[in-house]
Formats: sequence, C-alpha cells, structure tokens
Amino acid sequence: MKSFLAFLVAMGIIVTLGDAYCFTKPQRPGDAKGGCLLDGKLYPFGWIERTDTCFQCSCSPHKMSCCSLFHTPTDYDKENCKVVFNRESCDYDVVRKNDPSKKCAVYGRVG
Repeated sequence: MKSFLAFLVAMGIIVTLGDAYCFTKPQRPGDAKGGCLLDGKLYPFGWIERTDTCFQCSCSPHKMSCCSLFHTPTDYDKENCKVVFNRESCDYDVVRKNDPSKKCAVYGRVG
C-alpha cells in the first residue's frame, strides 16, 4: 500500500511538471535548406531557446519539436477580468476589464 501511495505522489509530480503544450512537425526533403520553418520564419538546425511565437524548439533535418513557454489561465474571475498575451514575457497576463493596469488573481493554468 505504501508503494502504491508513493507511485501516486510521483505521478502527480510528473504531471505537474510536464504540462507544456508541445508539438512535432516533420521536415520533408526540400522544405527548408539549413533549418526549419515555423510561422514563416527560418530557424537554424539545433536548439532554439525562444521563437518569435514563444516556443522552445529543437530543429533537425527530419523534424522540428517545440514546446510552449506560456501557460494559459483557466481559473480566474472571468466576469471582471480578461486575458491578454504578453509577447515580451511569453505569458498571459490576467487584468481587470475596467482597469488593465491592475492584475487579477489566477488560480489555475494549463499549458
């Protein structure tokens, strides 16, 4: 029973840490010379720390694998607050609808 409980705790930690939105895009021969295309921009082969659209990627001649740097707010005061994407921080800000200079509390995010 103790080992089952330890397993459940470990799985809970893994799920919490592994919540980024990820995708893989196959590269076909002739798609792009010397790199990978993402949203119309050519990125070089290798590790890309941050794309223009806020993803971390790995680019190879065979595929491009990317994961988001942002997490989408899901649990906040939807009646009084709104979600705004901040491209500088690569994250969503949740602000008051009537005063965007004031931030709202966020209780849950998914990525």
